[in-house]
This record gives sequence, structure tokens and C-alpha cells, in this order.
Amino acid sequence: MQEKNILEMKGITIQFPGVKALDGVDFSLRAGEIHSLLGENGAGKSTLIKCLTGVNRMDEGSIILDGHEIHPTGPGNAIELGISAVFQEINLCPNLSVAENIFVGRQPMKHGQIDWHEINRRAEELMSRFHLDIDVTRPLSYYSTAIQQMASIARAVDIQAKILILDEPTSSLDENEVQLLFSVMRELKASGMGIIFITHFLDQIYAVSDRMTILRNGHLVGTYNIDELSKVELVTKMVGKDMDVIFSLKRADVAPDAGIMLKAEHIGDASRINDISITLKKGELIGFAGLLGSGRTETAEMLFGATRAVKGEIFVDGEKLTIRQPFDAIKAQLAFCPEDRKRDGIIGDLSIRENIMLAVQSRKGFMRPMTRQEQIELADKYIALLGIATPDCEKKAGELSGGNQQKVILARWMAANPKVLILDEPTRGIDIGAKAEIQRLMLEMCGEGVSVIFISSELDEIIRCSNRIIIMRDREKVAEVEGSSCTQQDILRIIAEGAA
Repeated sequence: MQEKNILEMKGITIQFPGVKALDGVDFSLRAGEIHSLLGENGAGKSTLIKCLTGVNRMDEGSIILDGHEIHPTGPGNAIELGISAVFQEINLCPNLSVAENIFVGRQPMKHGQIDWHEINRRAEELMSRFHLDIDVTRPLSYYSTAIQQMASIARAVDIQAKILILDEPTSSLDENEVQLLFSVMRELKASGMGIIFITHFLDQIYAVSDRMTILRNGHLVGTYNIDELSKVELVTKMVGKDMDVIFSLKRADVAPDAGIMLKAEHIGDASRINDISITLKKGELIGFAGLLGSGRTETAEMLFGATRAVKGEIFVDGEKLTIRQPFDAIKAQLAFCPEDRKRDGIIGDLSIRENIMLAVQSRKGFMRPMTRQEQIELADKYIALLGIATPDCEKKAGELSGGNQQKVILARWMAANPKVLILDEPTRGIDIGAKAEIQRLMLEMCGEGVSVIFISSELDEIIRCSNRIIIMRDREKVAEVEGSSCTQQDILRIIAEGAA
């Protein structure tokens, strides 16, 4: 690895109304290294990256690139300087072809017209560099998230970026796609590019990184070589708490005489779920395990009425229900936190107060509106209960960190006093401290008699929290096991073989 610093950020300080987002933070990046930027949601990672890409203006500090001080004025200017970013939400044009996305704004010209032959040829060369043999003339939307991200990276390579920022690039990828991405990252590192890697997956940090910088509450904790800290030490520095304290979580006990709160018998349709039956006791937490596309989310959406079951029956607290739409489920005191919180959960332009009161107001009916004071009291109660980091309840929900947005969605449904709470990937893309906090809240709700369905791709948290685990494959339930008596290897074996 080369020791030369291609980037130095010194004493970066950024002040927002009511909060100092960064306080004298230093960060350096070497040419030809992968450097992980770590910290809880709200630690200052995104603010630092936005400073580097010209989105946020710093109040104090300096940025030195290749020995020269720079002052990025925006993402476009940052690209001109050789700084390119690939974000968790793909910021390309899905209706344009792969080739058009790679070269948009920089199209090769011939005789005063766009040279489509050259665009497609160069796009094919770039994608083949990443070991991808695809039709670059197809719309970007035709391809998986992984290939869309590769198109973003190919664009960065073609503009000869010196620095590539990868912000949560693996959160929606399967294991094979993650390994492909890592292979590309290592090739770019070997070519001399400096890569800033942001992720919440600890195993991935140690698999691919050379160094790591840890932020906490807007302050620099430190920069370390990857072999200097164990995972336990890393987590302790990120959250400022001992690892044993964070994960001293215990499954909620289900009363021996607990009644059946939710019962689904042979629900399904022709295209999404073949046939599934579930029983869920009062105060019980059932985990759904399976690969992406196994039918976990489809089952959750069918139980909540987001998609309609064409066969089967659903009972809640002994009463047979006809769930045609989510409103029917809400009336029956079912709650659903969806997988994609930005698209289906949070309403970013509304305040925290407005987001929290939505489910309660829906159950009350819009002919009986809550007063503003009632809304404020309700929001403040759950902001305090869940530890949502905000100066007040009027802050826009879209301005919160990912973990705090997830807490707002959870608060919305907790306020509605649900009998059954369905959580689809509630800990995806949030820091380890927020994960532990959400898991603690789930288990506390079970202890208070709420029944929970918990969907997660992380098997360790499924096993740690669940009383029972339903394992799905190919849109079917293939096994049901006790959470206390199975291991990750057991679940993986069942997923691979298709039966217990």
C-alpha cells in the first residue's frame, strides 16, 4: 500500500441550528487504500461526506486533495475535482440505458451528434472490467441493484476519479453480489484509487478494509489499522458502551396459557406466496428467516393487506377478518413497519409529530381530528420513550438519521396500541447501537403482551430475539424451529436443502 495521503480533512467543524454536527474532525485517505468510515447514525459520517462532496459548507477546517486545498461547491464540482460518490439509494436514471447512465453529461460526439456506437463500446469495456457481460443498451431498471451500483462505479472509473465514496453499498445485495463488489473494490484499490467505505456490517469492514476511522457524536474517536481493534473493541468505541451491555438482550417469555393472537390458514395467491399457515401467541415473537425473494416480505404484506390474499383465512384475537387493504388491518390493531422505510414508511416532508400521529388518527377517523396539543404530547412522549435524537417534534422526519427514522415509524405504531406488530428489516442500514435499542423495544413490547413478527436478513439477531423461527424458501414455509435450540448453521442448512 502506498503511504501518501491523497486526501486530508483537517479540523472539520460544521454547525447546524441547535447542534454541532462535526467538531474539529480529522480524516485522511491514502492512494490505494480502502478506508472504512464508521459510527452510529448521527455520529457525523454523512455530514463529513457531504462536506467532501460540497453539499455541506464547513464552518472551520480545510480539505487538501493531492497537496492542494480545495473548496467543493457541490457534487458536480466534486466530480470535476476527482471525487465520486455511490450512495445506498441509486442516484441514476432508471429509464435510461446502462451506457447512457455511465456517460450522461459526457457523451462522446461525432460530427456534432452523440456517438452511440462509442458510448456502448466503452460502456461494455467498463462493465467487462468488473467481470459483467451485460447488454449495456438495456434500461438500467432491467438490472439488479448490484449491477446498478456497478454502473455508478463504472462512471466514477471513467471520469478517472481519485476518490470513490461507497455509502452503504451492500445493504440490498446478496452474498454473491457483495463478493463481486469487493472484488471490484480491490481492483480499484490496486489501481491507486482511494476508497471511503461506509457500512454497518462488521464482517465486511474486516474483510475488505485497510484502515478505519470512528466518529461518535460529531467527534473523532480515532483512526486505526484494521488489525489494531477487535470487533468488540470497535463496537465499544463506536457506541461508547461495553459490548456485553449492548447485547444483554433476552427473549421475552411467553405465558404457558397465552392465547392465539394471530392465525393465518393457507393464505396465498398465484404469484407471490404459494400457501402459508402461521400461528402467533400473545406476547410471542416469531422470526422470519430466508434469502431475499424467499417470500418473507410478501407474507408480511399479505397479512397487513398491502397485497390481498386470494385464498385462506386470517384470524386476529379469535375473530375472523377480511383484510382487503391496510385500513382493515389497522382497524384490527395490526401494525406494519415496511422494509423500505424511505419509500413506504417515513414521510420525509412531514414533521416527526405528523408522522407519529398518522396511525392513531387513522384509527380514530378523520372526522375526530386530534388537537395540535394532543399531537405534541403524543409525539413528545414517544420521542422520550424511544430516545429519538431531535431538538423538538417539529423537525422534518426526512432530516433524521436512518436509525431515528426507524424509531419514528416504530413510535407511530406503538402509539396506536397494536395487538400484532410486523417488523420487516427494522434494523437494516442502521448502526449497532440503534439495532440493539430497537431489539430491546421489540422484546419489551412482547413482555407487555404485543405479538411480533420480525423479519431480518441477519440470522444472529433472529436467533437472539425469536421464540420461534419460520424458515422460508421459494415463496414457501419449509420449516419451523425453536429460537432457543437452533444455530445459524441449522438455518442455512434448511434454506439450502429446503426442509428440516
